[in-house]
Amino acid sequence: MKKITPDPPEAPTASDLDQLSKASHRAVSKRLRNPNHADPICHVFTIVPNVDTETLLCHACETLASLNVLTTDLACKLEGSPRSLALSIQQLAVVGELLVNRALDNVDPPESV
Repeated sequence: MKKITPDPPEAPTASDLDQLSKASHRAVSKRLRNPNHADPICHVFTIVPNVDTETLLCHACETLASLNVLTTDLACKLEGSPRSLALSIQQLAVVGELLVNRALDNVDPPESV
């Protein structure tokens, strides 16, 4: 049986990496120099126009709750400094979720008991 890949596979050369670095630097620099220049991938993730604020806030709250769970699970698998970093991200997600929930209460106040 013939091997399709060389042994070991060819690693990218320094010149290949340098060309990629130069290309990415040009793209980022062009964007920073001209903020009116649209990102080439700006259409990938879009929010449908005319979505009401309450719907946007509900989705933001669910997204932050998911981030909270993901980072908590990750932190349980880590130790030391990486664990502290993951828990810091988790705390920011919780604070964001609290802020969004308060905004939702402002948009549609709960009925007082």
